[in-house]
Amino acid sequence: MIRVLIVDDQTIVRAGFAALLDAQPGISVVGQAGDGREAVRLAESVLPDVVVMDIRMPGMDGIEATRRLLARPGAESVRVLVLTTFDVDDYVYAALAAGASGFLLKDATAEELVSAVRVVARGDALLAPQVTGRLIREFSKQRRNQPRPPAELKSLTARETEVLMQIAGGLSNAEIAARLVVSEHTVKTHVARVFTKLRLRDRAQAVMLAYESGLVTPGESQQA
Repeated sequence: MIRVLIVDDQTIVRAGFAALLDAQPGISVVGQAGDGREAVRLAESVLPDVVVMDIRMPGMDGIEATRRLLARPGAESVRVLVLTTFDVDDYVYAALAAGASGFLLKDATAEELVSAVRVVARGDALLAPQVTGRLIREFSKQRRNQPRPPAELKSLTARETEVLMQIAGGLSNAEIAARLVVSEHTVKTHVARVFTKLRLRDRAQAVMLAYESGLVTPGESQQA
């Protein structure tokens, strides 16, 4: 069962998301919060697997709430899905930098929201199609003027580096397996080792590191 905490300053939006998600098999809404500070406090008691987080809220916004929530001891397995009406690069990057695993616009369909919750719950990254291209350009323009590859990248084997590059291209484990002509189990093993060596939470952080370090550049991504 995926335990979901919904955070939004609009009561009707929270109620709508809660009704939708709670009706889905395998998903249970365990709490609702009206601002970031309440979300951080509530997460300690309801122990969510996924937090559906608005960005713009009075008091503590969703970006700061994400940062604080994920910094808590025991929050290693929590995933944050950011929902917003703003498809602005700064918000996208700031949310992912704070540790969010996904970014979806509020005009997404009900099916897309449900799917997004399931995607981030299993540890995959999710970006709204409307913002993925701009995000990559943002990496290229602002974050790679002087790329500094993390020393940990040197600890990766050639195959693990290749897997990291495919993750940055947006490929799933099954797609990576097909491209590298190996089993999906082998890919899962490589992904786990990459995450451990680079101390990454999930695929969203892997994508960020690959672009920021200069390991991958726009145009190399297969699904940018």
